[in-house]
Amino acid sequence: MSKQTIDTYKLTGVEEPSDEVLSQLMREAAAIAKERNEKAHQQLFSQLRKEAAKRLKEWNNKNISNPITSL
Repeated sequence: MSKQTIDTYKLTGVEEPSDEVLSQLMREAAAIAKERNEKAHQQLFSQLRKEAAKRLKEWNNKNISNPITSL
């Protein structure tokens, strides 16, 4: 049997990956997960900043147009 590499290993359930291949697969999966998490985090906080700015603008407009009733 030839030496397994990440390029030659096929996930079939018949053959276990070597420790080196498994380690590389895990590193790559972790890197992908980290990248997706960072992207989702950035999108969430971008959306929160936009919503906060919108709400602040609405609140300021309400208080400027009718300062007595807003207290």
